[in-house]
Amino acid sequence: MLELFEKGGPIMWPLLVTSIASLATVVERLLFVVVERRRRQPEVVARLFRHAEQADWKLALEVAHGTSDFVARTLAYGLAHREESLTEALLRAANRELKRFGRGLTILDTTITLAPLLGLLGTVTGMIGAFGLIGDRTLEAPSAITGGIAEPLIATAFGLAIAITALLPFNYLNARLEETRHEIQNAATQLELVVRKPRNSDPTSG
Repeated sequence: MLELFEKGGPIMWPLLVTSIASLATVVERLLFVVVERRRRQPEVVARLFRHAEQADWKLALEVAHGTSDFVARTLAYGLAHREESLTEALLRAANRELKRFGRGLTILDTTITLAPLLGLLGTVTGMIGAFGLIGDRTLEAPSAITGGIAEPLIATAFGLAIAITALLPFNYLNARLEETRHEIQNAATQLELVVRKPRNSDPTSG
């Protein structure tokens, strides 16, 4: 592996940095997803809705106080600021939670695009040097030409490998982000319906 790295040329160093950054991001994000799943508290969300349906806002906020569930935190923030604008408060809290889940995706997206381009750059610059040897009188063996062309292709291979490796977790993390978005949106819509539901109305009146 070290021999291949050296044959790939100077462009292998940026590729190495890119691979380390993407690997660190993937590990951190996957751990984040696992931790967030374990911190879910659906019973807290259910109790919050139960108290909200009874218009007991104080108790609903007490139930969600200090919760580790991102849905419950979003709903609690909306209830706490319902007098100003429930919709805006829910949107603000949702964006804050989604930002946490989307952190690091830009790095992976950049890696998927940048790594193959860096590999291609390394191959092009390497082939320029290889073809420059064709007119050199000291070049006697044809295998030296093919070897000089084959070695720069190592950079492209590494770049593609990095991009492919980063693509799979990138799609997985994007799917988790969209799943989180739908969970928050559904809960927020349900809370808006509960809060705006008419209360103490007489069905026989009117």
